[in-house]
Amino acid sequence: MMTETVGMILCGGFGKRLRPLTETVPKPLVEIRDDYTILDKQLFDFKNAGVDKVLLLTGFLSDKIRERYDEEYKGVKIEYIQEEKPLGTLNAIKLGIEHLKDGEQCIIRNGDVVADLNIKKMIEQGEKSDYPLQLFVTKMVSPYGIVEINGDRLVSFKEKPILDYYINGGVYFSNGKIDFGDFEVGDIEKTVFPMLAKENQLGYYKENGLFWMAIDTSKELEQIRKEYQNREDKPWGYEKILINTEKYLTKELFIREGYQTSFHYHSQKDETMYIVSGTGYIEFEDRKDYFGKNDTIRIEPGETHSIVAMENTVLHEISTPHLNDTIRVKDYYSAR
Repeated sequence: MMTETVGMILCGGFGKRLRPLTETVPKPLVEIRDDYTILDKQLFDFKNAGVDKVLLLTGFLSDKIRERYDEEYKGVKIEYIQEEKPLGTLNAIKLGIEHLKDGEQCIIRNGDVVADLNIKKMIEQGEKSDYPLQLFVTKMVSPYGIVEINGDRLVSFKEKPILDYYINGGVYFSNGKIDFGDFEVGDIEKTVFPMLAKENQLGYYKENGLFWMAIDTSKELEQIRKEYQNREDKPWGYEKILINTEKYLTKELFIREGYQTSFHYHSQKDETMYIVSGTGYIEFEDRKDYFGKNDTIRIEPGETHSIVAMENTVLHEISTPHLNDTIRVKDYYSAR
């Protein structure tokens, strides 16, 4: 019998540092672009990882969340577990775990995190792991620019570099059972997690170099809205317009490992793919062109193709300025 993976999203916080916005809107319903909320993005990512049932662990302004999604969002079945009074993330997750049926495992997310991690891969790794619980970790980007010094002089400046430390990325995979010890209230990150780490019961899933942001303050909200100004999330990753002039168009595409774009062609658009990072291949009707970092592949008008990522891939698509010239022949993900 196949184990079903249930999604859980922590949606009960007050979002105090985003007030006055969060006095009437729960933090997960804050828009990162027009009519696209943090929670929309998280549910969309769950759907594209094959998770078709999600428990929303709600509290503050729970009715607003229920109003938006009711019992289904794009084919994902939604159930609600509401805390009567806020007792921290530990109690909310405990209520969620108690709600699981025998043979169900779960992937839990903080309701204020926007991240491009490969949830499908995290679930697969978690299923093979001996650890009952795994945390998603990612390298930390310094919130500040740093300076390098040597002797009595300042040598150089580095603008917000990636630090050699990992942070808890706010996504957790559990085989369905979590030992909560004697803890009953508080934040799970400060209580249960340190206890499990001490007992060698905590594993991790790691992905570096991808977009990750916890939206806690208006500064971060401003940053995420800037990121989403020209970006559209896709079942396989995202597409972002970098340059759009009368002469040419440049897009950035991020394709998650194991995913692929639709099989499609352009009637007028002539494009060249420049591979920034990753490996994979472009599948044409009669051949496969494999690519690696720094490769370029030209795709002429009328050539039906799909881009397949064998590892996380970022590519820049430089083309003639035909923005909406895409005819899909086959879609690999349901549009619901």
